[in-house]
Amino acid sequence: MKQPIHLDPNRSALLIVDMQPDFMPGGALPVQTESGSIEDELIAPIGALMNAGLFAVQVASQDWHPPGHKSFASAHHSKRPFETVTLNGQQQILWPDHCLQGSPGAQLHSALPTERLVSIIRKGADPETDSYSGLRDNRNPNGERPPTGLGGYLRERGIDSLFCCGLARDVCVRWTARDAVEEGFSTHFIWDLTRPVDPANDDEVRTELESKGVKIIAADQVRCHPGRADSKP
Repeated sequence: MKQPIHLDPNRSALLIVDMQPDFMPGGALPVQTESGSIEDELIAPIGALMNAGLFAVQVASQDWHPPGHKSFASAHHSKRPFETVTLNGQQQILWPDHCLQGSPGAQLHSALPTERLVSIIRKGADPETDSYSGLRDNRNPNGERPPTGLGGYLRERGIDSLFCCGLARDVCVRWTARDAVEEGFSTHFIWDLTRPVDPANDDEVRTELESKGVKIIAADQVRCHPGRADSKP
């Protein structure tokens, strides 16, 4: 059995990445589930973690694309989803149209206790630039990766430890965790509260993240630090 991780609620944040219907079974760009029930596998346990009072700060990221976004295959003549092009000097996977601003597929899942969130970071709104990470956009036409503002917000709240979960394990949660380490946060990747677009990527994702200092953990390892049980969520 893995050792529990005793966190200080006042210095720890839970980041729920892109828990939107378009990334779930039946959506435009679904992840792979183990049982077929995203509600049982992710939504219920993430909701329970949100309600547990372990984190002073709980935030969510939300893909929020305009129509015609350059990461969509439909924006490129004769291209199909999952083909690649060069966008802003780097390889870009072309995706099916997904998480269109204001659409039902772009909303945070209605069964999550979103009243627990202190902030929602919307990303991918620039039609020229994709955005996987909750902390930084992908490279833009100027060759930069602009911050979303989440990193600065967390530091201003006194957060130095970040716990990541959500969708998708091999894309947006992966990039978020990698950027969090680079920005100086002690970063935990709650593996069993993520699901991948392609499970064949799991070994690569785990190896890469661990090599960068991300701690791969399970949800049942997360505990409140002794003496801090009275901290407010």
